[in-house]
Amino acid sequence: MSELRETWEAAASGWAKWEHVLATGLSNATEVLIERAGVRPGMRVLDLACGAGSQSIQAAKRVGPDGRVVASDISAAMLDHVRRNAALAGLQNIETLESAAEDLAKPEASFDASICRLGLMLFPSPRKALEAVRRVLKPGARFSALVFTTPAGNPVMAQPMAILLRHAGKSPPAPGQPGLFALGGEGVLERLMTENGFGDVTMEVVRASLVVPSASDALQFLQEAAGAYRAVVADLDDADRSKAWSEVYECLKQFEAGGSFATELELLIGSGARPS
Repeated sequence: MSELRETWEAAASGWAKWEHVLATGLSNATEVLIERAGVRPGMRVLDLACGAGSQSIQAAKRVGPDGRVVASDISAAMLDHVRRNAALAGLQNIETLESAAEDLAKPEASFDASICRLGLMLFPSPRKALEAVRRVLKPGARFSALVFTTPAGNPVMAQPMAILLRHAGKSPPAPGQPGLFALGGEGVLERLMTENGFGDVTMEVVRASLVVPSASDALQFLQEAAGAYRAVVADLDDADRSKAWSEVYECLKQFEAGGSFATELELLIGSGARPS
Protein backbone atom coordinates (compact mmCIF):
# COMPACT_ATOMS: atom_id res chain seq x y z
CA MET A 1 0.00 0.00 0.00
CA SER A 2 2.93 2.37 0.68
CA GLU A 3 4.08 1.94 -2.93
CA LEU A 4 0.62 2.87 -4.21
CA ARG A 5 0.52 5.90 -1.93
CA GLU A 6 3.96 7.00 -3.14
CA THR A 7 2.85 6.65 -6.77
CA TRP A 8 -0.06 9.04 -6.31
CA GLU A 9 1.80 11.38 -3.99
CA ALA A 10 4.37 11.81 -6.77
CA ALA A 11 1.63 12.40 -9.35
CA ALA A 12 -0.46 14.77 -7.23
CA SER A 13 0.94 18.07 -8.46
CA GLY A 14 0.66 16.96 -12.09
CA TRP A 15 -2.85 15.64 -11.56
CA ALA A 16 -3.90 18.96 -10.06
CA LYS A 17 -2.25 20.84 -12.95
CA TRP A 18 -4.31 18.88 -15.50
CA GLU A 19 -7.48 18.64 -13.43
CA HIS A 20 -9.23 21.25 -15.56
CA VAL A 21 -8.78 19.09 -18.67
CA LEU A 22 -10.25 16.07 -16.95
CA ALA A 23 -13.04 18.08 -15.37
CA THR A 24 -14.07 19.50 -18.73
CA GLY A 25 -13.89 16.27 -20.68
CA LEU A 26 -15.58 14.19 -17.99
CA SER A 27 -18.18 16.77 -16.91
CA ASN A 28 -21.21 15.12 -18.49
CA ALA A 29 -20.12 11.63 -17.48
CA THR A 30 -19.57 12.88 -13.93
CA GLU A 31 -23.08 14.32 -13.85
CA VAL A 32 -24.46 10.92 -14.83
CA LEU A 33 -22.25 9.27 -12.18
CA ILE A 34 -23.62 11.59 -9.50
CA GLU A 35 -27.18 11.12 -10.71
CA ARG A 36 -26.92 7.32 -10.69
CA ALA A 37 -25.78 7.50 -7.08
CA GLY A 38 -29.02 9.30 -6.30
CA VAL A 39 -27.27 12.39 -4.95
CA ARG A 40 -29.76 15.02 -3.82
CA PRO A 41 -29.70 18.29 -1.83
CA GLY A 42 -28.93 17.83 1.84
CA MET A 43 -27.23 14.45 1.46
CA ARG A 44 -23.94 13.30 2.96
CA VAL A 45 -21.84 11.87 0.11
CA LEU A 46 -18.57 9.91 0.07
CA ASP A 47 -16.22 10.43 -2.91
CA LEU A 48 -13.68 7.59 -3.10
CA ALA A 49 -10.29 8.19 -4.76
CA CYS A 50 -11.22 11.84 -5.19
CA GLY A 51 -7.94 12.98 -6.75
CA ALA A 52 -7.83 16.78 -6.91
CA GLY A 53 -11.57 16.87 -6.37
CA SER A 54 -13.37 18.21 -9.43
CA GLN A 55 -16.08 15.56 -9.03
CA SER A 56 -16.19 16.31 -5.29
CA ILE A 57 -16.98 19.90 -6.21
CA GLN A 58 -19.71 18.82 -8.63
CA ALA A 59 -21.25 16.65 -5.92
CA ALA A 60 -20.93 19.42 -3.33
CA LYS A 61 -22.82 21.80 -5.58
CA ARG A 62 -25.54 19.17 -5.98
CA VAL A 63 -25.98 18.55 -2.22
CA GLY A 64 -25.94 22.28 -1.46
CA PRO A 65 -25.09 24.06 1.79
CA ASP A 66 -27.19 21.66 3.87
CA GLY A 67 -25.28 18.65 2.51
CA ARG A 68 -21.73 17.42 2.90
CA VAL A 69 -19.15 15.70 0.71
CA VAL A 70 -16.33 13.68 2.24
CA ALA A 71 -13.50 13.56 -0.32
CA SER A 72 -11.35 10.51 0.40
CA ASP A 73 -7.98 9.64 -1.16
CA ILE A 74 -4.87 7.67 -0.29
CA SER A 75 -2.69 10.69 -1.12
CA ALA A 76 -2.37 13.54 1.37
CA ALA A 77 -0.97 15.76 -1.39
CA MET A 78 -4.10 15.18 -3.47
CA LEU A 79 -6.25 16.23 -0.53
CA ASP A 80 -4.29 19.47 -0.19
CA HIS A 81 -5.42 20.28 -3.74
CA VAL A 82 -9.01 19.32 -2.90
CA ARG A 83 -9.08 21.79 -0.03
CA ARG A 84 -7.50 24.49 -2.18
CA ASN A 85 -9.92 23.90 -5.06
CA ALA A 86 -12.92 23.85 -2.75
CA ALA A 87 -11.87 27.19 -1.28
CA LEU A 88 -11.39 28.68 -4.75
CA ALA A 89 -14.91 27.48 -5.63
CA GLY A 90 -16.28 29.13 -2.50
CA LEU A 91 -17.50 25.82 -1.06
CA GLN A 92 -17.53 25.07 2.63
CA ASN A 93 -19.32 21.72 2.49
CA ILE A 94 -16.34 19.54 1.52
CA GLU A 95 -14.17 17.76 4.07
CA THR A 96 -11.23 15.47 3.33
CA LEU A 97 -10.26 12.02 4.55
CA GLU A 98 -6.85 10.44 3.98
CA SER A 99 -7.56 6.74 3.60
CA ALA A 100 -7.32 3.77 1.30
CA ALA A 101 -10.81 2.83 0.16
CA GLU A 102 -10.76 -0.53 1.92
CA ASP A 103 -9.69 1.08 5.22
CA LEU A 104 -12.55 3.55 5.64
CA ALA A 105 -12.75 4.52 9.30
CA LYS A 106 -16.30 5.84 9.28
CA PRO A 107 -19.32 4.64 11.26
CA GLU A 108 -21.62 2.13 9.62
CA ALA A 109 -24.53 3.61 7.66
CA SER A 110 -23.14 7.16 7.79
CA PHE A 111 -23.53 8.17 4.11
CA ASP A 112 -26.54 8.76 1.87
CA ALA A 113 -24.58 8.05 -1.34
CA SER A 114 -21.08 7.36 -2.65
CA ILE A 115 -19.23 7.85 -5.94
CA CYS A 116 -15.88 6.78 -7.37
CA ARG A 117 -14.59 8.27 -10.63
CA LEU A 118 -11.85 6.34 -12.44
CA GLY A 119 -10.46 4.78 -9.28
CA LEU A 120 -12.10 1.44 -8.55
CA MET A 121 -10.25 -0.47 -11.29
CA LEU A 122 -6.89 0.65 -9.84
CA PHE A 123 -7.57 -0.40 -6.25
CA PRO A 124 -5.48 -3.34 -4.98
CA SER A 125 -8.73 -5.03 -3.97
CA PRO A 126 -11.94 -3.63 -5.49
CA ARG A 127 -13.81 -6.32 -3.58
CA LYS A 128 -12.59 -5.06 -0.19
CA ALA A 129 -13.28 -1.48 -1.26
CA LEU A 130 -16.86 -2.37 -2.16
CA GLU A 131 -17.31 -4.17 1.16
CA ALA A 132 -16.08 -1.06 2.96
CA VAL A 133 -18.26 1.39 1.03
CA ARG A 134 -21.32 -0.82 1.41
CA ARG A 135 -20.78 -0.83 5.17
CA VAL A 136 -20.71 2.96 5.45
CA LEU A 137 -23.77 3.49 3.24
CA LYS A 138 -27.20 3.75 4.77
CA PRO A 139 -29.67 0.99 3.86
CA GLY A 140 -31.04 1.73 0.39
CA ALA A 141 -28.28 4.24 -0.39
CA ARG A 142 -26.51 3.93 -3.74
CA PHE A 143 -22.89 3.72 -4.87
CA SER A 144 -21.82 4.44 -8.44
CA ALA A 145 -18.43 3.93 -10.08
CA LEU A 146 -17.03 5.19 -13.39
CA VAL A 147 -14.43 2.95 -15.06
CA PHE A 148 -12.87 2.55 -18.49
CA THR A 149 -14.46 -0.11 -20.68
CA THR A 150 -11.93 -2.01 -22.82
CA PRO A 151 -8.66 -1.31 -24.63
CA ALA A 152 -10.56 -1.44 -27.94
CA GLY A 153 -12.92 1.24 -26.71
CA ASN A 154 -10.09 3.48 -25.48
CA PRO A 155 -7.15 3.30 -27.89
CA VAL A 156 -5.71 6.62 -26.72
CA MET A 157 -5.32 5.12 -23.25
CA ALA A 158 -4.51 1.54 -24.23
CA GLN A 159 -1.87 2.04 -26.90
CA PRO A 160 0.48 4.23 -24.80
CA MET A 161 0.13 1.81 -21.88
CA ALA A 162 1.05 -1.14 -24.12
CA ILE A 163 4.15 0.72 -25.32
CA LEU A 164 5.29 1.49 -21.78
CA LEU A 165 4.69 -2.08 -20.62
CA ARG A 166 6.75 -3.42 -23.53
CA HIS A 167 9.67 -1.08 -22.80
CA ALA A 168 9.53 -2.02 -19.12
CA GLY A 169 9.44 -5.74 -19.92
CA LYS A 170 6.15 -6.14 -18.11
CA SER A 171 2.97 -7.98 -19.00
CA PRO A 172 -0.49 -6.40 -18.93
CA PRO A 173 -2.33 -6.98 -15.65
CA ALA A 174 -3.76 -10.48 -15.39
CA PRO A 175 -7.54 -10.86 -14.95
CA GLY A 176 -8.45 -9.81 -11.44
CA GLN A 177 -5.39 -7.59 -11.03
CA PRO A 178 -5.55 -3.76 -10.82
CA GLY A 179 -5.37 -2.03 -14.18
CA LEU A 180 -6.97 0.63 -16.34
CA PHE A 181 -9.32 -1.85 -18.03
CA ALA A 182 -9.68 -4.37 -15.22
CA LEU A 183 -13.40 -3.78 -14.69
CA GLY A 184 -14.53 -2.77 -18.17
CA GLY A 185 -15.10 -6.17 -19.76
CA GLU A 186 -18.53 -7.61 -20.36
CA GLY A 187 -20.22 -8.31 -17.02
CA VAL A 188 -17.09 -7.85 -14.88
CA LEU A 189 -18.18 -4.81 -12.87
CA GLU A 190 -21.76 -6.02 -12.63
CA ARG A 191 -20.65 -9.36 -11.14
CA LEU A 192 -18.24 -7.65 -8.76
CA MET A 193 -20.95 -5.40 -7.37
CA THR A 194 -23.57 -8.13 -7.15
CA GLU A 195 -21.21 -10.61 -5.50
CA ASN A 196 -20.28 -8.00 -2.90
CA GLY A 197 -23.76 -7.36 -1.66
CA PHE A 198 -25.15 -4.58 -3.84
CA GLY A 199 -28.69 -4.82 -5.14
CA ASP A 200 -30.55 -3.16 -8.00
CA VAL A 201 -27.28 -3.09 -9.96
CA THR A 202 -27.33 -1.21 -13.27
CA MET A 203 -24.70 -0.66 -15.97
CA GLU A 204 -24.51 2.18 -18.48
CA VAL A 205 -21.92 3.01 -21.15
CA VAL A 206 -21.16 6.72 -21.46
CA ARG A 207 -18.80 8.78 -23.60
CA ALA A 208 -16.31 11.44 -22.61
CA SER A 209 -13.54 13.35 -24.35
CA LEU A 210 -9.89 14.15 -23.93
CA VAL A 211 -9.08 17.45 -25.62
CA VAL A 212 -5.73 19.24 -25.38
CA PRO A 213 -3.89 21.53 -27.81
CA SER A 214 -1.49 18.89 -29.18
CA ALA A 215 0.02 15.42 -28.88
CA SER A 216 2.84 17.04 -26.96
CA ASP A 217 0.34 18.22 -24.36
CA ALA A 218 -1.21 14.75 -24.21
CA LEU A 219 2.23 13.28 -23.60
CA GLN A 220 2.86 15.79 -20.85
CA PHE A 221 -0.47 14.87 -19.25
CA LEU A 222 0.48 11.18 -19.14
CA GLN A 223 3.97 11.94 -17.83
CA GLU A 224 2.89 14.39 -15.15
CA ALA A 225 -0.56 13.32 -14.03
CA ALA A 226 -1.23 9.69 -14.86
CA GLY A 227 0.20 7.72 -11.96
CA ALA A 228 -0.64 4.36 -13.51
CA TYR A 229 1.52 5.20 -16.54
CA ARG A 230 4.35 6.76 -14.56
CA ALA A 231 4.57 3.68 -12.36
CA VAL A 232 5.12 1.32 -15.30
CA VAL A 233 8.44 2.92 -16.29
CA ALA A 234 9.51 4.18 -12.87
CA ASP A 235 12.29 1.58 -12.57
CA LEU A 236 13.85 2.27 -15.99
CA ASP A 237 16.98 4.40 -16.25
CA ASP A 238 16.65 7.85 -17.77
CA ALA A 239 17.72 6.80 -21.27
CA ASP A 240 15.34 3.84 -21.49
CA ARG A 241 12.50 5.83 -20.00
CA SER A 242 13.08 8.57 -22.56
CA LYS A 243 12.94 6.01 -25.39
CA ALA A 244 9.64 4.68 -24.07
CA TRP A 245 8.04 8.11 -23.83
CA SER A 246 9.35 9.05 -27.28
CA GLU A 247 7.52 6.09 -28.78
CA VAL A 248 4.39 7.05 -26.84
CA TYR A 249 4.61 10.53 -28.38
CA GLU A 250 4.79 9.08 -31.89
CA CYS A 251 1.72 7.01 -31.06
CA LEU A 252 -0.21 9.99 -29.73
CA LYS A 253 0.39 12.01 -32.88
CA GLN A 254 -2.15 9.85 -34.72
CA PHE A 255 -4.89 11.46 -32.62
CA GLU A 256 -4.03 15.00 -33.74
CA ALA A 257 -6.40 16.50 -36.27
CA GLY A 258 -7.48 19.96 -37.30
CA GLY A 259 -4.84 21.68 -35.22
CA SER A 260 -5.70 19.99 -31.91
CA PHE A 261 -5.63 16.70 -30.07
CA ALA A 262 -9.10 15.33 -29.45
CA THR A 263 -10.30 11.81 -28.85
CA GLU A 264 -13.24 10.01 -27.32
CA LEU A 265 -13.19 7.84 -24.21
CA GLU A 266 -15.59 4.96 -23.65
CA LEU A 267 -16.59 4.56 -20.04
CA LEU A 268 -18.89 2.41 -17.94
CA ILE A 269 -20.97 3.51 -14.98
CA GLY A 270 -22.01 0.79 -12.58
CA SER A 271 -24.34 1.58 -9.72
CA GLY A 272 -26.02 -0.39 -6.99
CA ALA A 273 -27.71 0.00 -3.63
CA ARG A 274 -26.97 -1.32 -0.15
CA PRO A 275 -29.93 -3.57 0.59
CA SER A 276 -32.53 -2.08 2.91
